[in-house]
Amino acid sequence: MILLNIVALMQIYFCLQMMQRFFSHIKTDQNIKQLQCEVVNFKNWLNTWLLKLNVNKCKSVSYGRCIEYASEYTVSDTVIEKVYKIKDLGIVFDSRLKSEEHIDAKINTAYQMLGIINRNFIHLTPDSFVVLYKSIVRSHLEYSECVWNPHHQQLIGKLEKVQKRATKLIITVKLLKYEERLRYLDLQTLKYRRIRRDIIEVYKMISGRYDETVTNWFTNRHIDKKYEVKSHRFCIHKFPIKFDVRKFKFTNRVISV
Repeated sequence: MILLNIVALMQIYFCLQMMQRFFSHIKTDQNIKQLQCEVVNFKNWLNTWLLKLNVNKCKSVSYGRCIEYASEYTVSDTVIEKVYKIKDLGIVFDSRLKSEEHIDAKINTAYQMLGIINRNFIHLTPDSFVVLYKSIVRSHLEYSECVWNPHHQQLIGKLEKVQKRATKLIITVKLLKYEERLRYLDLQTLKYRRIRRDIIEVYKMISGRYDETVTNWFTNRHIDKKYEVKSHRFCIHKFPIKFDVRKFKFTNRVISV
């Protein structure tokens, strides 16, 4: 009996992790009703298991250039708060799918980490600096970078400025140029590392390193499975896209690389 209770609790935890986000492509009023019905069904499922839902922590957000169908959703006659930006899995998304706010937040966190290093380590050797920088500074600037990789030169420069300032903490290389400091410390530019990460992710997708049921949104659409004289079976196709939101997303950005 105890074993059955443990299994039931594990199933509940798994369902909560998988079902706490509801989304739908809203084109008509019928789509809004279907999404509201899913929310109601989820609330009824919680009531069946005698679980409580904190409605105050529930948020509703709409993504798109022109949001024509923006309706209110309710849980137990309580309207879910509608927001224009939300943090999900450590990444800040706004209603236009822009990454400026997320990048600014990560840059501020990286500068805070640099301040901690500067206050606690007076004389840094190159080896000790590289260890500290990679572990507590650069990790913030590279978390899930395939999702928010910027294409505006202003944002690229703001990210690179963090590493430029960080490398000046070492007295022995402070007067050198930025490129020379990178060669001395055996570091690469953040832009180069983002491009490298995109290439690695594409290789993992087309080589079967990831679950195909998860990556089929990319492989089925962009990769040609047929062999042609002028191409190969891993040839990635680029589709004409007008707007920047999709033009510079991962699926099209990696093809230009």
